[in-house]
Amino acid sequence: MLEIEGLRTGYGNIAALQGISVAVAEGQIVALIGANGAGKTTTLKTVTGLLQPWAGSISFEGKDLAVLSPADIVSLGISLVPEGRRIFSSLSLLENLKMGAFLRWERNRILRDAEEVLELFPALRGRKKQKGGSLSGGEQQMLAIARALMSKPRLLLLDEPSMGLAPRLIETVFHILQDIRERGTTVLLVEQNARMALALADEGYVIETGKIVLHDTARNLRENPEVRRAYLGGRGDGRNASREGEQRAPERGAD
Repeated sequence: MLEIEGLRTGYGNIAALQGISVAVAEGQIVALIGANGAGKTTTLKTVTGLLQPWAGSISFEGKDLAVLSPADIVSLGISLVPEGRRIFSSLSLLENLKMGAFLRWERNRILRDAEEVLELFPALRGRKKQKGGSLSGGEQQMLAIARALMSKPRLLLLDEPSMGLAPRLIETVFHILQDIRERGTTVLLVEQNARMALALADEGYVIETGKIVLHDTARNLRENPEVRRAYLGGRGDGRNASREGEQRAPERGAD
């Protein structure tokens, strides 16, 4: 569904991505993990057209995303849940959901779709008139995901959905992501909580200083000694893991 090949980009004269390749098949949850500043958020920004690539290619179902505007990319079926939630604090919960459907033309279905989306978020039901800024951090994260779903994406990109949440709420959010996948939406997940991300995902990539240094099934990454030591709080056995390149696994961090 999504193919990133040899992608290079950055900010000013500083390269943030140095030729990464990532693939996401339809129906998968794919996790992208790495240290702070490794390039995870930059990857999502480039996929969604918020940052232009310097080299390489990004395609979604065979369509070249590099030549499209962010609005066109959303119209194709890709939606982003940004880091830090970024809901509209002064708007009501329902108004936030309507903003997620801004590009849709079938206006008569939006209220019905809002009801369907809220079935995934019982904590938000019955609170449509409440201002977004008055919600708790966990509720705002749920609202940010619900808003992204209002564009009816086939591919959902999430940037650090567990950031700042209590453990109980993190579990709730990850259960919701599983439900979203079961309803037919493919997911590319950037997440600082590597343990939860790899428990949920089918495949995973480890990015370090703008390069993909590991790619494997999520199960194999959970058992990899370097990944366990760097991200999962485990102890490695000193053996070298199979990886793309010779870089060390990054220290624990958040993008």
